[in-house]
Amino acid sequence: MDQAQERHIHFERLHNFRDLGGYRTADGRTLAWGRLYRADSLGKLAGDDWKRFLGLGISTVIDLRYPWEIAAKGRVPEAERFTYANLSIEHRPYDQAEIDPDTDPWRHLADRFAEVTEDGVVEIRRAIELIADGPGPAVFHCASGKDRTGLIAALVLTLLGVPEEQILADFALTELATDRLVEDWRAAHPGRTLKWPSYGRAPAEIMALVFADLTARHGSVHAYLTDRVGITAATITALRARLLAA
Repeated sequence: MDQAQERHIHFERLHNFRDLGGYRTADGRTLAWGRLYRADSLGKLAGDDWKRFLGLGISTVIDLRYPWEIAAKGRVPEAERFTYANLSIEHRPYDQAEIDPDTDPWRHLADRFAEVTEDGVVEIRRAIELIADGPGPAVFHCASGKDRTGLIAALVLTLLGVPEEQILADFALTELATDRLVEDWRAAHPGRTLKWPSYGRAPAEIMALVFADLTARHGSVHAYLTDRVGITAATITALRARLLAA
């Protein structure tokens, strides 16, 4: 089994639950397995999936969705069991299913990411601080585990010193879940037509554009995190101490 397959944890109802362990940093350390996870909506957990989730020993759950999404789809069961935080990093909702098929899809999504990186700095900082300082192991998630989750994963991996090539590859692993995400959308919207053919896609090109945009505006992704988001040296030290193995 290769590492890409190994990091996907199988659930019946969740399609994009991944362990972020195994990535190597520029200084030769490794992100430890079983300490940080990324996922699609934990509101789908039930039955054997719930038992499997509890078996991971997760203590902190960060829900990146809008409150109205949680009201409609539910949050992690028994949220009181965890250190739970709803930190909606996106402030301008849009419907990916309705995107014009003639739109440049990757530039369009990169522009939506740019909005999140500017609108959501408070929530982004709180999410990263909670990953660094809250009880672990931790998981963060949105609806599909693709865009909002993908952004937080990319920013955390940047702070840990993981090379950009690996960060882009992690983002693109959602492509393994695309077919199931599309199936779920069709099942949930029987009266609608999925207009955008790129729904559920997450090619590395999107995050490459996001990183290029952040570098153009702030000098580097790391500088964006420290200067614009306000991530402190203490938080970076705590993050590295919590997540990296020798």
